[in-house]
Amino acid sequence: MKTSALLADSGWDFAVRQVNYSVSKRNTLRGIHGTKVPPGQAKFVTCVRGSALDIAVDLRVGSPTFGHYDVTLQSPETGTAVYLPDGVGHAFLALTDDTCMSYLCSQEYVPGTMIDVDALDPELALPWDLKEPPIRSDKDAVAPTLAEAAAAGLLPTWEECLPRPFLAV
Repeated sequence: MKTSALLADSGWDFAVRQVNYSVSKRNTLRGIHGTKVPPGQAKFVTCVRGSALDIAVDLRVGSPTFGHYDVTLQSPETGTAVYLPDGVGHAFLALTDDTCMSYLCSQEYVPGTMIDVDALDPELALPWDLKEPPIRSDKDAVAPTLAEAAAAGLLPTWEECLPRPFLAV
């Protein structure tokens, strides 16, 4: 895969181990989701149907950009994909009915390793520009704020998420 080679050249090892799709109706807010390190789970995320406001949030305690975020408008027309390395959380707001997001994951899902942070955390103040209360899962609605997750030791450290040297086998 050409993308994997480019990431390997940059110091990131990425091989697709699992592919996921999620389908959401308009005004569904998903996230912020991440994975404990180890095992970690880097992702390439893109919108293959509909459109979504996609936000990546740095969840790495000790990172110079901890709590900072990046916003991308995703749709098949933009052809945009977002790479989320270990320690960067992901959230999105479906802007249309039948929005389908594709996730190429570097690791298979491991039960008990998910990290959830409240996408409506007032301290993060993510720019959702909501016109009405969003549709959220019960799990997302009760997720801790970023500060609560950090204080509880739920988040990975910046050092844990740095690229690791490749091992020759």
